[in-house]
Amino acid sequence: MYTIGQAAELAGFSIDTLRYYEKIGLTKPPMRKPGGLRLYSEDDVRLLSSLHCLKKTGLSLEEMKAFLQEGRCFANPAFPLSDEDREAIAGRTQILAKHLARMEAEYLALANVIGQTREKLDFYDKILKMEAAVK
Repeated sequence: MYTIGQAAELAGFSIDTLRYYEKIGLTKPPMRKPGGLRLYSEDDVRLLSSLHCLKKTGLSLEEMKAFLQEGRCFANPAFPLSDEDREAIAGRTQILAKHLARMEAEYLALANVIGQTREKLDFYDKILKMEAAVK
């Protein structure tokens, strides 16, 4: 079992973030010691690590909540899949596909800005070289 500080460090979040995620229902409330001290299990830390990965991709909190709604983990799936498993995977696939399309559009827009910035830098570099040649 892990304290909130240990769980936060292992998952890559701040303690405040873990409390906030619990408050908004993104994570289930952890077990508590007498006196209210939160205790996180290995499974809790694995879920938090998954959330950290989803957050790094830029998913919104609502998308993260939808992604984890059914609470299934498919790291070691059992075959054949149940109807609920197939439905969960289809839902996650939709969320990730939509998010990937959004990230790819942002990537293309950023690549365009990078190209324009390089052109400007090349232009200004040429001006400075021309001025140096005139001196």
